[in-house]
Amino acid sequence: MIQEDLKHIIRFEHEKLVFDMQVEEERKLYEALEAYHGEYTPFFKLIRNGVQFCEYVGVLQVGTTIIEILPKADKSRDASVWQNILINMIRSVWGFAVKESGTSNLKLKNNSVLDLYFELFVSELESLLHKGLIKKYIRQEKNAKALKGKLSFAKHIQYNIIHKERFYIETTAYTVDHRLHQIIFEALMLIHKLNRNAVLASRIGNLLLNFPEQERIRINGKTFDTITYDRKSQVYKTIIDIAELILLNYHPNISKGRRQVLALMFDMNALWEQFVLGLLRKSLKDFKVSGQITKRFWKGNSLSSNMRPDIVLYGNKCTVVIDTKWKNLNGKSPSPDDLRQMFVYHEYFEATKVALLYPGEGEQIAGQFYLKDQSGFDDKHCYILQIPADRDFAVWKNNIVEKVVSLLN
Repeated sequence: MIQEDLKHIIRFEHEKLVFDMQVEEERKLYEALEAYHGEYTPFFKLIRNGVQFCEYVGVLQVGTTIIEILPKADKSRDASVWQNILINMIRSVWGFAVKESGTSNLKLKNNSVLDLYFELFVSELESLLHKGLIKKYIRQEKNAKALKGKLSFAKHIQYNIIHKERFYIETTAYTVDHRLHQIIFEALMLIHKLNRNAVLASRIGNLLLNFPEQERIRINGKTFDTITYDRKSQVYKTIIDIAELILLNYHPNISKGRRQVLALMFDMNALWEQFVLGLLRKSLKDFKVSGQITKRFWKGNSLSSNMRPDIVLYGNKCTVVIDTKWKNLNGKSPSPDDLRQMFVYHEYFEATKVALLYPGEGEQIAGQFYLKDQSGFDDKHCYILQIPADRDFAVWKNNIVEKVVSLLN
């Protein structure tokens, strides 16, 4: 049974959320999640009277209820710490620079992942309006009283057989009513509908008043496939990316209870890998930092297999291979599969050292691989790096970099 406010529920990855089916609001919430789950979703699995979350983290908004699923890599259950880590990791990976008001009572109170995306969208749109919206030439077909442009003869006959004073023409117009603005308008209308943050509500209202009315369009994946950016429209890329994420992850037609679902979820393993890769690229200027380098490993007839470590650091005198793992060892050894994988990386990339990088508490371990005859150790080293979470995100980033730098000296 849910203990906290049904309007804002917090759980950690891999935890369960069980509902009391005798309570109508909880039963309807479960039915909406069950309908959204459908045949398969990677975000959670159905259990008796509830759901169990997987390795995906982020936020699900079901009707007016927000369910936050936070990462967790140690024993701490301080939600504010892990919420801060998740939001800042997302900001770091995608380069989001969300403006925060200097007035304390105007700052976002919940500061959830959902608020992060809505705030980013609102800030980007405010900036675009301040700079001035771009216009584009668009093709138009319309009935007109003057022949300006190209006469569409077939449609002229179809529509104007009894209206001799009209012309059905094809022309171009230089206007703000074009595809980029139509997408932004659809996202703005959806955010206005979904937003539960009082601070953002007034800013969204101002945008609705100041943004020009657009032709309403249906949004699907193909809508974004045809978008190209030129020198003038490049400034729209961030807001269109956010609009795409929000619009394509919104599911309005939930049959049971008819509650809309917005799912902004991230694979924590992939997010951790991308975060560490980006951090090392910015911090280690004397090294070439590469991600996902593929080498051929095996082939048989039409089948093949490759190897691809997460991060490879190339220096003048050393090569270091790092694999990131979003899990807590809890004082145990890494899995044999992970260690065997690092041994192969050592061989194929001619690495000076290899390392497994984990979040969570634990000492740095300098390990070696045995010789084949078990008589001792060879010169292949595999290090275990563990970085406990810190409430101060800048300190946590510095600790990660320092741990990696210690391998390079």
